Amino acid sequence: MSSPTAQLAEIDILSALDAVTAAGEAQSLVAADRIQGLVVRDGNIGFSIEVDGLAPDGLEAVKQQAEAAVQKLDGVLSVTCVLTAHRPQEAAAAKAPHNSASTEVPTVFKRIKTVIAVASGKGGVGKSTVAVNLAAALAKAGNATGLLDADIYGPSMPQLLGITDKPHLTEDKKLIPIKANGMHTMSIGYLVDTDQAMIWRGPMAQGALVQMLDDVAWPELDVLVLDLPPGTGDIQLTMAQRIPVSGAVLVTTPSELALADVTRAVAMFEKTNVPVLGLIENMAYLDAPDGTRLYPFGEGGTAMAKNLDLAHLATLPLDPAIGTDGGHDAFEALATRISKSIKETA
Repeated sequence: MSSPTAQLAEIDILSALDAVTAAGEAQSLVAADRIQGLVVRDGNIGFSIEVDGLAPDGLEAVKQQAEAAVQKLDGVLSVTCVLTAHRPQEAAAAKAPHNSASTEVPTVFKRIKTVIAVASGKGGVGKSTVAVNLAAALAKAGNATGLLDADIYGPSMPQLLGITDKPHLTEDKKLIPIKANGMHTMSIGYLVDTDQAMIWRGPMAQGALVQMLDDVAWPELDVLVLDLPPGTGDIQLTMAQRIPVSGAVLVTTPSELALADVTRAVAMFEKTNVPVLGLIENMAYLDAPDGTRLYPFGEGGTAMAKNLDLAHLATLPLDPAIGTDGGHDAFEALATRISKSIKETA
């Protein structure tokens, strides 16, 4: 149950939005039930506007009006508004202009040289831990490095980096990435309570990802590491359509179940024309006190990489230090190899 303060904030926000009416509409956004997914955290406000049926040329105006109405409230630090529509895909595609916003590359990538996507076919394989350590290793090697937690539904970056602070804002209301281990980092988890469920429709999550790029004051970067959610869903589609990814690395454990999901992930990247740089085996082995090496999940990673014609980038140990150290030594060679792979595929 929400606290009285949170309830009051939601009432204030909805009251402000009730004064906004889209062009050509008789009802306000609230009366027409167009406000969805309202998220409130200590003055950081997020919501979506369901725009199905509204005039396309008035969408940006109603978005700006809604953000301005909420921004006027006392105590509001930032406002993130996402436009969503839930028409059948075929109808939406037929109506979309050639230069549709759905495929428009955010201008932030004029300041970012290289984008590496870290992905996995399934959850629980340590993908986010690998992403954090890889980004830290790239930063340690002298690269201006950004790390974006693109898992909108289950952000883990705050816990992995031990960050509890909220981002500050620039004068033009853009979020300033939080520095950690030499990296510029951003996560939706910085803006919402850790115990709050992110129950968002697919288009809302896609819009949130784009705004984590557009509405963040990213500096000039040599490399941006994207920590993708597991699977092959909406976020991956948005990435393929709107983010100029230089290459993707796939993280897996050697277990047969995890390796089977790698095949589907590879197929997804092939269909979206994203180069796959190679496979990383995580939690592949552990060294026993007597010096013997144990393989708790089997030893199938090398064979899987060969069968899929992928480079086998690294075999990482089952080591608690990897989960707590943002710059584990095992990732220095991996960062060098990935940098080389990107240059070769450029």
